[in-house]
Amino acid sequence: MNGQQSRRIGAAFVLLQGAVTALFPQVSSKFITRMIGTNFENASDLEAKPVYLQQLRAMGVGMVAAAGTDLLLQSITEGDERPTKADDSDG
Repeated sequence: MNGQQSRRIGAAFVLLQGAVTALFPQVSSKFITRMIGTNFENASDLEAKPVYLQQLRAMGVGMVAAAGTDLLLQSITEGDERPTKADDSDG
């Protein structure tokens, strides 16, 4: 797998994660609570405040925007690197 494919797969993963976080912030909150629970006692008793869920949703929207922009720019760059018929006839 080359670097361009890795970037595309990484951006797609961030896009998917951002969409899940933006649409379902409770899922991300439960995941974070489970991760914290591995290091702390009584972490399952923690409850996410509505403001925290709004912040998670905003972070998810930002992830979607960043990953979407990256994928868009990669496709534009990829289109620029392809030789056109005019380029083929010059050489």
